[in-house]
Parts: sequence; structure tokens; C-alpha cells
Amino acid sequence: MNAKSLTVSLLSFALAMPHAAAAQGYAGLGTDAEGFAIPARGVALQFPTDHGPHPDYRIEWWYLTANLRGDDGQDYGIQWTLFRSALRTTNHETATLEGVWSDPQIWLGHAGLTTPNQHFHAERIARGGIGQAGVTAEPFAAYIDDWNMVAEARKPNQRDALDSLRLSARGADFSYQLNLQADGPLVLQGEQGYSVKSATGQASYYYSQPHYQVSGTLNLPDGPVTVQGDGWLDREWSSQPLAPDQSGWDWFSLRFDSGAKMMGFQLRGREVYTSGTWIEPDGSAVPLPPGALQAEPLRHTSIEGRTIPTGWRLTLAERNLDIEVDAINPNAWMGTSFPYWEGPVRISGNQTGIGYLEMTGYAPDGD
Repeated sequence: MNAKSLTVSLLSFALAMPHAAAAQGYAGLGTDAEGFAIPARGVALQFPTDHGPHPDYRIEWWYLTANLRGDDGQDYGIQWTLFRSALRTTNHETATLEGVWSDPQIWLGHAGLTTPNQHFHAERIARGGIGQAGVTAEPFAAYIDDWNMVAEARKPNQRDALDSLRLSARGADFSYQLNLQADGPLVLQGEQGYSVKSATGQASYYYSQPHYQVSGTLNLPDGPVTVQGDGWLDREWSSQPLAPDQSGWDWFSLRFDSGAKMMGFQLRGREVYTSGTWIEPDGSAVPLPPGALQAEPLRHTSIEGRTIPTGWRLTLAERNLDIEVDAINPNAWMGTSFPYWEGPVRISGNQTGIGYLEMTGYAPDGD
């Protein structure tokens, strides 16, 4: 593939995704998955192999967020995400003829840094096969250009290849360099890693490492800030994770002062589908049945011509949970190729704490 056709492929991928939301699920994730592998119940996840890429599936991501407190007393949040998306299934005959330029994988990197008053973001796009981006399972390394999520040398008593990571990214006005140390086990979301996304059965493989202690430096326009806090890594792959009518999702990763944690999401379609996982302080996980978690928007913010719910009430009757979740910075908008809201939140109510919120698929007002 020559440089011109490579550029066209990248731009087509980046520009087509936002317009797929209405009829085919957010970012085209509800389109038919013919030719790609489909997640199935009862398949045991394998580590460290599953930390690496799954090219037979159409979409996957390595997604890390962190709630941080600076030595200046301010709250901060960071996001680091690497997406892999396949333009087509792998054709080994074509791959032999065309070499690395036939690689059907497109990689996107998103980085965000949120302060109480500012939100910074950056995006990188790369074609697979040319060494610009990729992931290896062990030793674990995920990268795009000079952004990196890389495992430290494995220690004898380390549980998993992801237990100790170094993280870095930069944009025009910010950068960060962070160290992450896990003090708890991996969490398999859903049914031992099989996460159902709709009443019609769309699903993904999904696991998390929600137990990171984080330290390092944020570099902002006003200078560097030393930070400490907590991090959460999500790993997910599928080929059609949304039903065609699902326009987007609201996803919460919450860390309570009691020591418990919760991942919860709702997918918005003709009907709302909710699911999640309750994580005990010892790291043991209990899946939440569909519909158990209830999410009600309370406060909204106007951003880029969209009305975005940046304050929520969440209830979970089986845990007697009744909380409000509010954005630390309501204007944490990721104006990337497929735009979405992403930022740190505070928790109040009968549980208190901190967390992260991601919201996708909110169309401009009037659409």
C-alpha cells in the first residue's frame, strides 16, 4: 500500500466512525461481525496470553484511568487508551504478496488529563505491521509512537504480568509519566470474563485490574505536579459488542472509601441494558444481574452542542447502594475522531469515594 492509500485508509477509519452511531451502534460497534471471531460462554481466559492482541476479533482496547491527588492539593484524572480495530479479516495470501502494508489492523491512542478547571486530550493513529504501534503479551508492552504502557521486570512474588507498569503519554499542552503497582488480583467481569451487553446476546471478553497504586508526575502548562492515587485498567475485545439499536453507553468505575469497588454500565437503545460487577475489599468479584443497577441522570452540561449528563444517581438495591456521582470537571470532553466524555468523578450518598465515568454516543442537540 502506498502512502496515499494508507492516508485514505486512516482517514476513512477516523472519519466514518462517528457517523456510524445512529444506525449501527456507537462508532459502528453494532455492525454485523461476519468473518470475525465471536465471544462464547465458557471459554477460560488465559494469562498472560490474553494481555496481548486478538486479531481474529474486530475491536479491542487497553484502557487505563487514574484518580490522582497532586502535591498542590488538587484532584486530577488521567486516561490512557490504545484501541485496535480491524478493517477486514486477515487474508494470509494477500499478506504474503503485500507484506506489512496489507496488515488490516488500525491502532488509535487516546490520552487525557483532567484538572478541576481544564481538560487536555490527544490522539494518535497508526497502521499495523509497520512497527508504529502494537502490543506484546509478555513481557507486556503496549505502545503507539512514543506513548507507552510497559511492564517492569517481573518479580518472583508477582501474581501477573500487569502487576507493575510504567505509563507515559504526551499532547501539545501536557504529558505524564506514571508508575503503577497492583495490590490485588485481576477481576473477570461478567460470567468469568464473558460480559453480555444486550438482551439479544451481544457480548465481549472483559477483565480488569482495578487495584493499582499510582505515583509519578503530570506536566501541565503551569509546570510539573507530583501525584499519587489509584488506577484501573480495563481489557476488552469483541467483534460486535453492541446491538444495532444501541447508540452508546454510560460506564462507571467506582472506588468506595469502604474498600469495595464497582464497575457498572448501561447501554442505551430501544431499551436500557445495565450490568456490572461488585468487587469486595479482598478483590473477590460478584457479577450484578442485568437490570440490578439503576442509573438516573440528575445534572447536565452543554458541551460541543450536546447535552451531557455529568451528575448521576446510582442505586443497587441488593447492596443498599444509593449514591450520587458528579464530574470533577463537567467539561472533560474528548474531541477525538469518535468524540465522547471521559473524566474523574466524586461519589456522595450512603457510600463516598472517587471514580471515573465514560459516556459515548450523545448526539448533537436536535439530531
